[in-house]
Amino acid sequence: IDDGRQRTLEEVGQLYKVTRERIRQIEAKALRKLKHPTRSRKLREYLK
Repeated sequence: IDDGRQRTLEEVGQLYKVTRERIRQIEAKALRKLKHPTRSRKLREYLK
């Protein structure tokens, strides 16, 4: 996964032995967390 190549949800699911739907759910939750105002502010400060 760390080779810089884009992968489909199906490919990632196969790597972790879960369904592509579960990978989609994990991705959606991670993006929701990153978009949260407090977290996005902290992330922005960290990346400066």
